[in-house]
Amino acid sequence: MIEQFLTWGDLVTYGGAVMAVLIITEFTKDLPGIRCIPTRLWAYLVSLVLLVAAVVFTADKVRAEDILLCFINGVIVAMAAVGSYHAVQEQME
Repeated sequence: MIEQFLTWGDLVTYGGAVMAVLIITEFTKDLPGIRCIPTRLWAYLVSLVLLVAAVVFTADKVRAEDILLCFINGVIVAMAAVGSYHAVQEQME
């Protein structure tokens, strides 16, 4: 039996981050106030927040270079999440 669905340790992995961003973006993109933000930008903002939070909660010491890498990795995670969504949508059509 699974004791935890998702951990901060999962979010510092590529697969865990992509999965979380995909789910959170899809669940929240139609909320008022967020609806007007392009989905790719929203996915990037979600990935940035998750990656920075994961670094803060899992690292012994948060370094500036770790936060800077979150900005770069956020682009990669957001692109993978949005691309995965579109690939599944195309298969369903």
